[in-house]
Amino acid sequence: MAARSGKTSFRILAYISVAFAAIGVVLPLLPTTPFVLLAAFFASKGSPAFASWIEEHPSFGPAISDWRRNRVIPLKAKVLACSMMLLSWSSLVFMGAAGTILAISGIFMAGVASYLLTRPSY
Repeated sequence: MAARSGKTSFRILAYISVAFAAIGVVLPLLPTTPFVLLAAFFASKGSPAFASWIEEHPSFGPAISDWRRNRVIPLKAKVLACSMMLLSWSSLVFMGAAGTILAISGIFMAGVASYLLTRPSY
């Protein structure tokens, strides 16, 4: 029973990630690539059929293949992700967020940006 609920949880997370990726295709403020990669990971754990669909999708499939094969992130995705993190953090500053919130979110965002920027691009 526990294995079944685990697969269901992964499947739900995959669907949520694909929904965010699809929204990111339309909204320039939401990066698509990280959500596609998350969806592929979650789907591979919870639904082989859904994982296959994502991997063969004309829009999402190439990003997944590039990541799995060469561990590369498109330069456009890096620039967009880092820009949005900077914009988000700046918004917190201008809204007067508490110092603790600024520190925690800043450290987290700097870590994500560091990871992104140290991956190869194509």
